[in-house]
Amino acid sequence: MKLAQRWQEVREGFERPFWVANITELFERLSYYGVNASLAIYLHRSLGFSPTQTGDLIGYFGGIVWLLPLIGGPLADKFGFRRMLAAAYLVMSLGYFLLGSLSASWMAPLRDALPMYYVVLIILFIPAMGPAIVKPCVVGTTARASKENVRSLGYSLYYTLVNVGGMLGPLMAGWVHEHIGITTVFRVCALSVFLMFFAVVLFFREPKEAGEPTHTSFAQVGKNFWTVVSNVRFMSFLVIFSGFYFVFWQEFIALPLYVTEYVDAKLNVEYLLTVDPLVVILFTIPASYLTRKWKPFTAMTVGLLVSSFSWLVLMSGGLMPAMAWLAGKFTAMGIAIKGPTLQIGVALVVLAAGELILSPRLYEYVSRLAPPGQQGVYMGFAFLPVAIGFYTAGAVGGRLVHYFGFQRGESHMIWWMISGLGFFATLLMWIYDRVVKPAEAPAQT
Repeated sequence: MKLAQRWQEVREGFERPFWVANITELFERLSYYGVNASLAIYLHRSLGFSPTQTGDLIGYFGGIVWLLPLIGGPLADKFGFRRMLAAAYLVMSLGYFLLGSLSASWMAPLRDALPMYYVVLIILFIPAMGPAIVKPCVVGTTARASKENVRSLGYSLYYTLVNVGGMLGPLMAGWVHEHIGITTVFRVCALSVFLMFFAVVLFFREPKEAGEPTHTSFAQVGKNFWTVVSNVRFMSFLVIFSGFYFVFWQEFIALPLYVTEYVDAKLNVEYLLTVDPLVVILFTIPASYLTRKWKPFTAMTVGLLVSSFSWLVLMSGGLMPAMAWLAGKFTAMGIAIKGPTLQIGVALVVLAAGELILSPRLYEYVSRLAPPGQQGVYMGFAFLPVAIGFYTAGAVGGRLVHYFGFQRGESHMIWWMISGLGFFATLLMWIYDRVVKPAEAPAQT
């Protein structure tokens, strides 16, 4: 196909709701990842929670964020993407603002009435409701407002914009944390999503897909929900695939705790967390092209395997001389950087390599299974692995840091355990593919 013809397909293949939804998603991701980049340090260093408590709180927050799309998806089908998106951005702006105001004087009555741990639990629930609605709405809009011949590209663009926000969020958080203060990070994030409320109200129009019902009753929503829940093969896949997200979310849970306690307490962790999304931004389109003939399930399995190797990089003593040499070269150019920092960066590059192989294919895989009118509920369930992975990552990651780091003084064992669980999930994916043989979309040509 000629380049001019392909460009014409792209211009005509995406309706305006696709662009509006995905641009607002960029700013929502900026806020979300800005919060996540600073949350572990905020809870552990500023509020004094232990690594175990910090992991539990972050796992709870992430679990809610990614579990509620199961409800948010059907609600989006019922009430429409425009209404739900606008409501979600308002809720998130309130929640992030409250999170950054935990130490404010006007919050004293709540702090006096409840232990701080439960105050944080309550506050974290509020912003967690927002992404739970935004994600199925944006992914569902991508499905509805993209023609079939450019839909795969649409998900690649969606994922690229998500990672632009994922890069800008930690970058913003790192700068604000360093120059203004960590509590201001959450207020900047609140402002970002508050502005997106106006963007949706002014520019977003409800997308409709050919053959899709114009109205979805609550009875039909419940029926659609049950259809997915009762699909044992599909649900089994979602649970197994959560192993990837268990490995991935340690970037925001175990890694900040590990770096601040065992590498360098003065290191700006938020800046480090820009490595993963930057790699994904640069290489999602090339990776999608190189793996275009892979079946989606194959791509997801390979991506999980690659990501599971990432944290072993932190344990590779053989890399240290090369990292020290490279750090010396940077220092000679006037860039002060340490070998361990570079080694962490390499680990995040490997993590990103697995992520960019598998993540766009997951959404493509699930979206092609969804009948007309059920994109919301199906794409809501596409986030179930993220919820399971995030919750378990918090519960296990914090405890691994506490046990192997604080109690046994063997912090390197944290990463052996995390990578080992990733390899186990990869094995389960391989077995599932050969025993259950799930139906999947054909590879691109």
